[in-house]
Amino acid sequence: MPAATTSPATRSTALHEAYRTLRPGPGAPHGPLPPLLLALTVVTGLVDAFSYLALGHVFVANMTGNVVFLALTLGGAPGFSLSASLLALAAFAVGAFAGGLLVHRLRRHQGRVLLAALLLQSVLVLGALVTAWLSAAPFPAPARQLLIVLLGLAMGLQNAAARALAVPDLTTTVLTLTITGIAADSRAAGGAGSRIGRRLLSAAAMFLGVLAGALFLHHHAPVLPLLSAALLLLATAAATATAVRRAERTNAPWAQLR
Repeated sequence: MPAATTSPATRSTALHEAYRTLRPGPGAPHGPLPPLLLALTVVTGLVDAFSYLALGHVFVANMTGNVVFLALTLGGAPGFSLSASLLALAAFAVGAFAGGLLVHRLRRHQGRVLLAALLLQSVLVLGALVTAWLSAAPFPAPARQLLIVLLGLAMGLQNAAARALAVPDLTTTVLTLTITGIAADSRAAGGAGSRIGRRLLSAAAMFLGVLAGALFLHHHAPVLPLLSAALLLLATAAATATAVRRAERTNAPWAQLR
């Protein structure tokens, strides 16, 4: 049987999908949300790299990982902290609850939901940045716990907002279903097409965030992942504010929460 190859048409479609994700055209169903959510996916990679490598093998965004860590800890595996995983899960849940309240209060406007979440998330990440700046790595237990709480709250907020916006393949955190979709929905598998361009961008954004965070920590700059995440959040908030003002002037359909 000849080896499977990617046809020029498939490559062209993937590139077009990627381009339209990064630069949505006029009338795009989700407006400017896709590139904004890609930026938040990079933020996820940065803060999870920081939390895992600097806070003792715990995630503040990937709750599946924390459930696995809890089970490993209870099974006697070394190198994991039961209290850290539980604290991250609790902080994330509280952040998601706060995000849910925000979504339901601002339900009529997607842009305002994202902007409010971004502003609150920026405050929390800036608080974590200050905490890390004032504490010397390796962080003492009180600073480590405060960092887990602040970042867990921030990522819970982000996930609640992303869930409400419901832009396909851009959850900002979970990549398992995204990667599954690349294979399972492909034409080779009998599907209608896997939206590989957008899905690969989502995976690449997470990869780049984690890679940058790991490199910063490897070169003994533990504050830089949080500084980068804070700056990216503020830039995304500014871009969202501009998009919200434009949407309100033009009554853009993407802004209506689905």
